[in-house]
Amino acid sequence: MSNDLKNRLRSGLISARKERDKVRTLVLSTILADLHNKEIELGGELSDDQTVRVVSKGIKQRKDAASQMRAAGRDELAGDEEAQLAVLSEYLPEGISEEEVRALVRAAIEDGVDQIGMLMGRIMPQIGGRYDGKETTRIVREELAQ
Repeated sequence: MSNDLKNRLRSGLISARKERDKVRTLVLSTILADLHNKEIELGGELSDDQTVRVVSKGIKQRKDAASQMRAAGRDELAGDEEAQLAVLSEYLPEGISEEEVRALVRAAIEDGVDQIGMLMGRIMPQIGGRYDGKETTRIVREELAQ
C-alpha cells in the first residue's frame, strides 16, 4: 500500500536537512522514528490512517507539553514546542469543523446509539485525526444531553 503521508514526511526531512533547518529536521526525524516504532510494534507497514494517528498523537503531545511549560512560566520552551507543533500540523489532512462533527454525532444518535462509548467508537474512525478527541467527547456529551 502506498503511504503518501509518510513519503511527504520523508521528502520534508530531506529538504529540511538540505536547508539546515534544525527545528524541522528534529521534528520530522522524531515523527518518522515514531512511525518506524509503530510499524515494528504492529509488524508491518502502516496505512495512511494509522500514519495520521501517529502524527496526531505527536501534535497532541506537543500541545500538552506547551501548555504545561506555559503554566510553569517557561515561555521559551513552550514556544519551541509550538514551533514543532506547527511543523507537524502542515502534514495532517485538512481538519473538519465543529458543525461537521456535530452532524456526525446527531446522525449516530438518530440511528439509535445513545451511549458515550458507543458514540465515540462510531465517530472517531470517521474523523480520523482531523478533529481533537477531547473536543469530540465534549460535543458528544452536549448532544446526548439534549
